[in-house]
Amino acid sequence: VSIGAHPSFEDREHFGRREMALPPAEIMSLVSYQIGAMAAVAKAAGTGITHVKAHGALYNMAARDSTCAEAVAHAVAAFDPALVLIAQPSSEMELAAGRHGIAVAREAFPDRGYSRDGRLLPRGREGALFHDPQAVADRACHMVLDGMIESPDGGLVPLSADTLCIHGDGPRAVEIARAVRRALEGEGIAIVPLTALSARHPS
Repeated sequence: VSIGAHPSFEDREHFGRREMALPPAEIMSLVSYQIGAMAAVAKAAGTGITHVKAHGALYNMAARDSTCAEAVAHAVAAFDPALVLIAQPSSEMELAAGRHGIAVAREAFPDRGYSRDGRLLPRGREGALFHDPQAVADRACHMVLDGMIESPDGGLVPLSADTLCIHGDGPRAVEIARAVRRALEGEGIAIVPLTALSARHPS
């Protein structure tokens, strides 16, 4: 088990899922503050953090907007360049991490639907969310073994993933996580901490 920070916009009312137009300096400040807070809590518990992953709207914006991605990567590198930054494959976030010399773990979402261009479908759209544990487990294996996933609007979306995200706010999240782990291990896939990934070095 590895502990990471999950910084977001200061938007508790919408759970950090509403996009906000902020200047880069403000994005850097909120990311730095939240990483520091998580690191302090981890230290008080006798451990530390190993990675950072932006949450919700901040994650999605940093995936496509180079200015936002640069602000997030700069904040992570300034706090601790040894931290692993989680990012969507071939995103602006991954590119920004490379510019700052930060290790990257490329991420895929077996419980979320993808459009044909590789972006996550908006949550309100049909096919955007998967709640059945077996269906999510099957998608996880497809992503890892085949490096792709089928889009609801047709076609296969290529994915190069080092880590998989299971959203914890769903009613069957724990059941889904267990099903995914069983399925992956059943295929002979080793599940290791992010710090053990050989693919985590900067691009």
